[in-house]
Amino acid sequence: MSPTISHKDSSRQRRPGTFNHSLDMKSGPLPPGAWDDNYPDLVGGEGDKEALLRDIGASDFSKPPRSCRAELSSILLLLFLYVLQGIPLGLAGSIPLILQSKNVSYTDQAFFSFVFWPFSLKLLWAPLVDAVYFRNFGRRKSWLVPTQYILGLFMIYLSTQVDHLLGNTDGRTPDVVALTVTFFLFEFLAATQDIAVDGWALTMLSRENVGYASTCNSVGQTAGYFLGNVLFLALESADFCNKYLRFQPQPRGIVTLSDFLFFWGTVFLVTTTLVALLKKENKEVSVGKEETQGITDTYKLLFAIIKMPAVLTFCLLILTAKIGFSAADAVTGLKLVEEGVPKEHLALLAVPMVPLQIILPLIISKYTAGPQPLNIFYKAMPYRLLLGLEYALLVWWTPKVEHQGGFPIYYYMIVLLSYALHQVTLYSMYVSIMAFNAKLCKKLGGSCVTALDGYYVESIICVFIGFGWWFFLGPKLKKLQDEGPSSWKCKRSK
Repeated sequence: MSPTISHKDSSRQRRPGTFNHSLDMKSGPLPPGAWDDNYPDLVGGEGDKEALLRDIGASDFSKPPRSCRAELSSILLLLFLYVLQGIPLGLAGSIPLILQSKNVSYTDQAFFSFVFWPFSLKLLWAPLVDAVYFRNFGRRKSWLVPTQYILGLFMIYLSTQVDHLLGNTDGRTPDVVALTVTFFLFEFLAATQDIAVDGWALTMLSRENVGYASTCNSVGQTAGYFLGNVLFLALESADFCNKYLRFQPQPRGIVTLSDFLFFWGTVFLVTTTLVALLKKENKEVSVGKEETQGITDTYKLLFAIIKMPAVLTFCLLILTAKIGFSAADAVTGLKLVEEGVPKEHLALLAVPMVPLQIILPLIISKYTAGPQPLNIFYKAMPYRLLLGLEYALLVWWTPKVEHQGGFPIYYYMIVLLSYALHQVTLYSMYVSIMAFNAKLCKKLGGSCVTALDGYYVESIICVFIGFGWWFFLGPKLKKLQDEGPSSWKCKRSK
């Protein structure tokens, strides 16, 4: 619905950490199209080719299993690192609502959306993060520590400049270009930290407990986003603080964006120092598990994977599938703020959604555990497209609601119900895609006047495009489930 409360569907959000394990199939005959693990696909001729992903060495099974409690400190560290990662994401998601309250144009809002690209493009420099490091300091700490130090210093410096960039000091309009460049660099650093933490998560925990890494990712990043977005917008709002948190009204909120940046910049610096000094990387990791090619070979392998027909088709379909949702997901929240809905109230709608966001993956994973998980994606898509039209109707209805003393409870209940239904369809598509990925990985290792606002035109066009995609390209996406393992394996010469 908005950058504030619809963040899960964007590329910067991660997989819920509980549904991966539901992909284990029961014994017995496999349904048509299923992959039989008892007959692994042979890759290449003898001695001339090898699969990209290698088998786990026998030494990995020789060690006694470690309990979750034995690695509790590492799990908590991972959780905290992912919370830190969610702070920049939440802050970047709050800026569009602040800009909207300053009557910034939608052209400028669209330009600012570039700040989220680093999380979509991090694949381009991930091989560099993986291949270049100081062995004595640690493969992941070589990038994590300096990146978090730079993030901390960057946040402290930004705390001295952000009021000027937003036009709070001299009454000017916000400098959207400077804000975009600044927060793009901010998110670039956060995406680099994400690469390092994801890599470390795979080796910090033992094979028995590595599944907790994705749980830490999902819970930690969601908590960090909540702190950097929902909590910040509430505490920054003078109206919210005066109504709920103060006895005497004040002209400002409890915190400002400058204060918030300075506080979390300091937290980054302190915690990074502690990690650098106290946490050692696992020296017992086998070479094969952490083995990587040279930088050139790694990028060649990356492009070889992308050029594979099945992978290329899958990427193109996923990249185009969200066109139909773009107006509903990116603009609806901004339009509601434009129509007078307080941004902090809109942000707080995310709070009752947290239990739903935890429960939904658990429920949906039961239906994506079979051999055709993308069927759920295909079935949920038309309902999500129709909800886009419902969002447009909601925006049209908002100025007609009597709200001199604030919007009535029934209005927020309708918005909340709309958002909850949106979350059901969003997670149905999200979990089915992640279940399909896990299956592969498992096998391979307007206004008050009556006018036709541009938002409504965009919403209708996007929905029509989305239904066109669903009708013509959706079956192609479902057909990818029938591809055998060899279609997803990249082969390279020794």
